[in-house]
Amino acid sequence: MYQSIKEAVKNIFGSEVRIESQQSVSGGDINEAYRLLLSNGEEVFLKTKKGAGENFFRAEAKGLLALKEAGANVPEVLGVGNESLGERFLLLSYERSNRPARDYWTLLGHNLANIHRAQTASWTKDGVYGFYDDNFIGATKQKNNPKSGWTEFFRDNRLGAQMKFADHYFAKEDKRLCLKLLDKLGDFLVEPQFPSLLHGDLWSGNVMPDRLGKPMLIDPAVYVGHHEADIAMTELFGGFSPVFYAAYHEIIPRNPGYVERRDIYNLYHLLNHLNLFGSSYLAAVRRIVKKYVG
Repeated sequence: MYQSIKEAVKNIFGSEVRIESQQSVSGGDINEAYRLLLSNGEEVFLKTKKGAGENFFRAEAKGLLALKEAGANVPEVLGVGNESLGERFLLLSYERSNRPARDYWTLLGHNLANIHRAQTASWTKDGVYGFYDDNFIGATKQKNNPKSGWTEFFRDNRLGAQMKFADHYFAKEDKRLCLKLLDKLGDFLVEPQFPSLLHGDLWSGNVMPDRLGKPMLIDPAVYVGHHEADIAMTELFGGFSPVFYAAYHEIIPRNPGYVERRDIYNLYHLLNHLNLFGSSYLAAVRRIVKKYVG
């Protein structure tokens, strides 16, 4: 935990190395992001957030390291710290490219499936599902209390938690239907054949080509769960290339009934967007809840 960005750069790259320039990088809604050019010619990626808790970027670093252990292509974690005035920061290797490889989507599909097939025991404490520490989905705290059942985990740590955060948006009927959905969740979800380490926030903005054009995962909200939850998220905001899904399902075939379950998985992300960005997401949340129990 470094006390300043300058201290981190000197400790990581050498006492003579300094920051030559800092360029803003667009794309995120939660954090400020910058490309730093160092005096030794190297580039690093800097994320900052004012007012964040001490564990905010530590949690992201832990998620990236877990994905790397599972075989994912992720940026290298260089360090985390606390700049003056309560500004937390995360330093990563800078890997961005604007030219994806020709087999980009095939590589991503195969890689994600292999991540989902990795052994998960080292990432959970006392249960099959969860993670060894809590983390964040965007700026929202994400509880990862271990559970032995997937439906129980998704009910208590995902939908139930977000519904509590969103309580002030809901009318009386909304609250009744939300409770009904939580009570009947076992009628809709199924237990997976194997637990999977999930990226947790897998939309197109959190996948990018690295310097070689190969797909790289960023901004995770990891936990061990059902692999369908990651696939559902890829379809929420426009979807990935059909080549990606074909490659993924070469390794992990699609389970019967997935399409019927998909909206429940994505209800979690829509609730989170409701809590982060406001009432424009309320209609979508209501539509999904009513679809299942209305």
